[in-house]
Order: sequence, then structure tokens, then C-alpha cells
Amino acid sequence: MKPENKADFKRVIRATGYSMKGLKVAYLHEAAFRQEVWCSIILIPLALLLADNIIETILLLGSVFLVLLTELLNSAVESVVDRIGSDFHELSGRAKDMGSAAVFIAMVLLAITWLLIILF
Repeated sequence: MKPENKADFKRVIRATGYSMKGLKVAYLHEAAFRQEVWCSIILIPLALLLADNIIETILLLGSVFLVLLTELLNSAVESVVDRIGSDFHELSGRAKDMGSAAVFIAMVLLAITWLLIILF
């Protein structure tokens, strides 16, 4: 094994640790993320039961994970904005609103995907 391969592997291990830390922090400090995780615990097995083929499975699972992913990014934006200061600023409000809108769109996509697959 080349030295750079060992370094690459260590970097991947460290990055995985940071990712797990981020998931833990989000779960502990973000109520919306906690709620979405609990919904996911229900929806993921349901997706595996309801899907008729691999494409439906991917769409159902993908829409669930997209909500979680978007919530994580929204929470990150909110944390950075809050870190800057608590004073109201139009750009801070705009950033938080856009993050919230992204989560909303992900949830709409989830609802549409699930309804279309379940009904048709």
C-alpha cells in the first residue's frame, strides 16, 4: 500500500467521523431533524413493502433521504446565520427563509412521489 493510499484511507475515516458527529449534533439540537428521522424510521420500511419494483423503491427511499439531506443543509445555514449575530438583517432572514423553502419543496416532492406511486 502506497503512503498516499494510507493517508487517503485515514482521511476517509476522519471524514466519516465528522459526518457521524454532524448527524448526532443535528439530532440532539434540531427538533425538525429529529421529527424527520422518526418519520423516516416509519417510511423506509414502508417504502420497501409498498414498492413494486426497484425504480419505485429508489424513488420512495430517495424522497425520504432528500428531506433529511435538505433539513441538514437548512440547519447548517441557520447555524451559520445565528453564529453571525442575533440582530435582524434582511439577508439573514432571506437565507433562513430560503433554507426553509428548500425543506418545504423536498417535502412536497416526497408527498407527490409517495402519492403517485401508492395510487397508481
